[in-house]
Amino acid sequence: MTEGLALFKEVAPDTLQKLRKYGKIQEFPKGSLIIRAKEPLEQIYIQIDGKSIVYNLTHTGNRKILFIFGRGALLNEHVLNEHHSATYCETIEKSRIFIIPADRFVRCMQQDFALTRAVLAAQERKVWRLGHQLKNTMESIYMERRLAAKLWKLARDFGVNVPEGIEININLSVTFLADMLGTPRETASRLCRTLVDYRLIQMKGKRIIIINPQRISAFYRTGEIQ
Repeated sequence: MTEGLALFKEVAPDTLQKLRKYGKIQEFPKGSLIIRAKEPLEQIYIQIDGKSIVYNLTHTGNRKILFIFGRGALLNEHVLNEHHSATYCETIEKSRIFIIPADRFVRCMQQDFALTRAVLAAQERKVWRLGHQLKNTMESIYMERRLAAKLWKLARDFGVNVPEGIEININLSVTFLADMLGTPRETASRLCRTLVDYRLIQMKGKRIIIINPQRISAFYRTGEIQ
């Protein structure tokens, strides 16, 4: 359960034993809704294998994807079990998720500061990423650059080297990309074609290849094609 998971890297052996005792690993098929907004959240969910997304709904009922999480991610937005969740969490691949009652997890945090520090660090990263998203939304950044920035980050987090460049190891449909950007599907499709025309990406079905990470990074930062 714990091999290679940053969240448990510095945790004491007796804490790991307690986590194993009180928690369990459960398998979920693709498309499983793990967390529902506005419902009580009494469990802590940690991604072991596969990938999940965290999203909310706009006032028009469309999804706005906030995060894509892989191995080792803490899926909860909070752990103290004092508020209902404000977001949804759904698997986008067959996944194994470690589940433990929130009160047991918090008790382990109280007894082992290394676990508390790891949880705080994970939540701070989420806040930083949300702030970065808000900054990009508020600035007059062109939509092509916003998409390029998101694809660059996905390639960094989930990239696999292939002869053409770096392939993002996630099935990215146009609808999925539209949900990430908070735009209509037609707009997302147009933006993808633009990046293809700029020779920044290749599209093979639902797979996207970043041809050159440095070029797409320069584009989303400056808007210039190198």
